Amino acid sequence: MAIHFLFLTTFFDINIKMIWEECAMKTVVLNNGVSMPIIGFGTFCLKNTIQCEDSVINALQVGYRMIDTAEAYGNEEYVGNAIAKAGVPSEELFLTTKINYTDYEKASRTIGASMEKLQVDYLDMVLLHWSFANYYAAWRVLERFYLEGTIRAIGVSNFDSGRLIDLRQHRVPSRFMRKIICRLRLNEVSRQ
Repeated sequence: MAIHFLFLTTFFDINIKMIWEECAMKTVVLNNGVSMPIIGFGTFCLKNTIQCEDSVINALQVGYRMIDTAEAYGNEEYVGNAIAKAGVPSEELFLTTKINYTDYEKASRTIGASMEKLQVDYLDMVLLHWSFANYYAAWRVLERFYLEGTIRAIGVSNFDSGRLIDLRQHRVPSRFMRKIICRLRLNEVSRQ
């Protein structure tokens, strides 16, 4: 299953508007039956409180329903504040966060802290952000939270094909999320 994010700029032209109108509310059903919007709003590099909160509120006002953040971005609290201020019911949102490799050994606490900062009782998706450190231990924690119902979908981000094969052979059931990123200036497509 692939996630494709479409980032819209302030330079709307007719083509961007047509894409938005076509895709804004469409979803994909993940392998575990969870429905996920196909377009998400990413918060990477939004570290300033006002900039982050305003951007997330504006994204929600124009129709985004998937918000992507990460522990490493340092903005989960701002994203949580923006969601609370926007007043969009949590059941209408799809909230994704990522655990940084430096916290894989304490993944349980990290998930709890993310939920507190984001002001939610559950997370729609949690990804392991990088294929460094003890990602096996972190994956076991994700599995536990998934089975408890605290996380609705789990997966990885920024894992190269070798790490994906390794994780798949040793730990990962078939119901996991891969994030696929195309880097225009590199010769190969990274599948994560």
